[in-house]
Amino acid sequence: MPTPSNAIEVTGLRKAYGDKTVLDGIDLHVPAGTIFSLLGPNGAGKTTAVNIMSTLLRPDAGRIRIAGHDPATHADDVRAAIGLTGQFSAVDNFLTGGENMALMADLNHLDRREGRRRVADLLERFDLTEAAGKHATTYSGGMRRRLDLAMTLVGNPRVVFLDEPTTGLDPRSRRTMWDSIRTLVADGVTIFLTTQYLEEADQLADRVALLDHGRIIAEGTPAELKRLIPGGHIRLRFAGLAELESASRVFGASTRDDDALTLQVPSDGGVRSLREVLDRLDGAAVEIAELTVHTPDLDDVFLTLTGRPDTAILEGANNR
Repeated sequence: MPTPSNAIEVTGLRKAYGDKTVLDGIDLHVPAGTIFSLLGPNGAGKTTAVNIMSTLLRPDAGRIRIAGHDPATHADDVRAAIGLTGQFSAVDNFLTGGENMALMADLNHLDRREGRRRVADLLERFDLTEAAGKHATTYSGGMRRRLDLAMTLVGNPRVVFLDEPTTGLDPRSRRTMWDSIRTLVADGVTIFLTTQYLEEADQLADRVALLDHGRIIAEGTPAELKRLIPGGHIRLRFAGLAELESASRVFGASTRDDDALTLQVPSDGGVRSLREVLDRLDGAAVEIAELTVHTPDLDDVFLTLTGRPDTAILEGANNR
C-alpha cells in the first residue's frame, strides 16, 4: 500500500518489446530504510524493472514514485536521490581507484573540499585507501565491486539499486559486500536488490518478491515465503525408546526413526505450531532430549513457485 514512508512505490508497471511482455502490471512498495529483494529466473524482467525505476528506461504504463519523485516528470530529482550499481562494473580501468572516485565527485557537482572529504571517507569505509593510487585493472573482483559501490555512494543517495552486485565474487568477498549493505541500511539508506543468490536475499532482505513471466507471483518476508512450501517439520529426539513410543502415539502423522530415537512432526516452523507440539508433549508427560525446527529455504520457494505454480500457494502468498 502506498504511504509517505515508502521510498519506492510502483503500481501497474508494464513494459513490452514488440509482442514480448517483460513486465505485466507489477506492484512494489518498499518502506524507507529497508532492504527489498526482487528474485526471479533469468529473463524474468528484474533488470528491466531496475532500469525503469532508475530512469534508464521508460515504461509503457504504470505509476512510479522514487523518493517521492515521478521519473516521468522529475527524472533529474530521481537521479539526484538514487545510486545504481549494475550487473557490470562501471569502474574505468584506465584510472586509479582514487581517480574513479574523484570523477564521481565531479559528476555529482561536489565542491573540491567536500568531494575530497567524501572520497576519503568512502575509500576508508570500503577498505580501499591503500589501493586508491593503483589502477583499477589491478584490482581483484571483490575490490572492483567495493569500488563500484563506493562510487555509487559519492552522491549520498537515499535509495540504492543493486542489480546482482555480488555475481562472480568468492564467498569472503560476498560477505564483505553484505556487511557494507547492512551498514548502508543502518544509516537510513533504502536498498533495492536483485540477486542470483537466494542465500543473499535470505540473509539481507526485509521483504522478498518473486518475479516470473513478468508478474509478481509471491511476496513477503523470507520466513513467510518459506512457510508457504510443504516439507517443514519439527525433529524431536528422545533419550529412550519408551519416550519415542509415547510421542509416536501423540503424533499420528509423523515419521519415526527408532535407530536415531527421533520423530519428525510436520510443521510450518511458526511459533504457534511449535507451541502446539510442546503443549501436546507436556500434556502427555513426554520428555524430549532435543528439538530442532526445519523449514524450507528460499531455494525451495524459488523452485516450487517458478517451476510448478500452484494456485492455492500463490493466492496464499499474495494475500499476506
